[in-house]
Amino acid sequence: METLFWASALLVAYVYAGYPLLLALWSAVASRPVRKRSTTDSWNWPSVSVIVAAHNEAARLPRRVANLLEQVYPHPLEIIVVSDGSTDDPRSALAPFADHGVILLELPRGGKPAALNAGVAAATGDIVVFADTRQIFTHDSVLHLVANFSDPEVGGVTGELILDSEVTSAADSTVGDGVGLYWRYEKWLRRQESRIRSTLGATGALYALRRELWSPLPAETLLDDVLAPMRVVLAGHRIVFEERARAFDRVSSDGSVESRRKTRTLAGNYQILLLEPRLLIPFVNPVWVQYLSHKIGRLLVPWALLIAFLASAVLASGNWTYLVALILQLVFYGLAAFGAWIDSTERQPGRADEVTCRQRESRVTAP
Repeated sequence: METLFWASALLVAYVYAGYPLLLALWSAVASRPVRKRSTTDSWNWPSVSVIVAAHNEAARLPRRVANLLEQVYPHPLEIIVVSDGSTDDPRSALAPFADHGVILLELPRGGKPAALNAGVAAATGDIVVFADTRQIFTHDSVLHLVANFSDPEVGGVTGELILDSEVTSAADSTVGDGVGLYWRYEKWLRRQESRIRSTLGATGALYALRRELWSPLPAETLLDDVLAPMRVVLAGHRIVFEERARAFDRVSSDGSVESRRKTRTLAGNYQILLLEPRLLIPFVNPVWVQYLSHKIGRLLVPWALLIAFLASAVLASGNWTYLVALILQLVFYGLAAFGAWIDSTERQPGRADEVTCRQRESRVTAP
C-alpha cells in the first residue's frame, strides 16, 4: 500500500510539476529555433486555402468570412466553407460574398472529420488553414502562421487562442477563471514543447498544415486537431507554436458545458491511441517522451489519484503521515464538490436573472 501511495503521488507530481520543470530545462539547453521568414520579406509566399467546417452556423458565417477576407497576405486566400448537413441556409448567409470567390461545399450530415476531408480535397493552396466559425483572427494571423513554413522541417503551425477570461472579467464565473488559468498553463507547455521540437496537437480554432501532409481523418475522429498534427509529427516534421497568430474566443460560464468538453477531450485522447498506436513506440514517435509525459500522464492521473486516496485511507490508522495525506485529500475533494454545488445553484432558474445581470454589468464596466 505504501508503494502504491507514493508511486501514485509521484506520478501526479511529475505530470503537473516535474514535467514542466523538465521542459523548462530542456528548452533552455536544447532549443531548436524555427528558420522562419520575416513577415516583411518578399519571398515566394505559398498559396493558402482556409477551411471552415460548419453545421447550422449561418448566423456566424458572415462575420467569420468577413474576418478572413480582411487578412493581410500577399495572395488572395481561397476560402472554403464546408456545410456539414446544415439546415439553416448557409448559401443565403454567404450570398454577400459571391464576388469574393468564397466556395461553399454542401454535404449531407457526416460529422466534422468528413467535412474537413472534403475541404482539403477541394483546396488548391499549398498550405491549408483550419478555422472554426465562432472565433475571430487578428488581421495578420495567417501571415504569421505561414511565415514558419519557410523552414522545411515545419509541417504545421498552431496559433494562440486567447480566451476572454485571460483579458477581462466578462465571463464572471469561477468556471471561466479556472479555464483561463488552466489554458495559460497549457499554452506555456506548448511553447516549451515547440522550442524543443513539436507541440502535441494544435488549437482547433487556428492551425495550418502543408496540404501534402494531410491524411484523411476517420469518420469517428473526436480530436481532429490532435490526430492530424500528430500524424505530421510521425512523418518526421515539426508542429510549432506561433503566438503572434491569434484567435479570440469566449469561455462558457456553465460548468456542465465545460465538463462535456473535457469528457470529449478525454475520450478523444484514448481514441487516438487506438487510431495511432505508433505514438507509443520509442524511435517511431520523435516526441515520445513528451507524449508519454503530457498526454499519457494526463490519462493516468485520475487513476493515480484514486489509488492514492484508497491507499492513504488504508494506512491512515497506523501512521500520521498517511492520516494527514488523507485529510488533505478530503479537504481538496470537499472544496471541489462545494465549488460544483455553487455552480449548479447559479444555473438554477431562480438564479439565472441575477447571474445574467452580473455578467452584463461586468461587460459594461470592463476596460
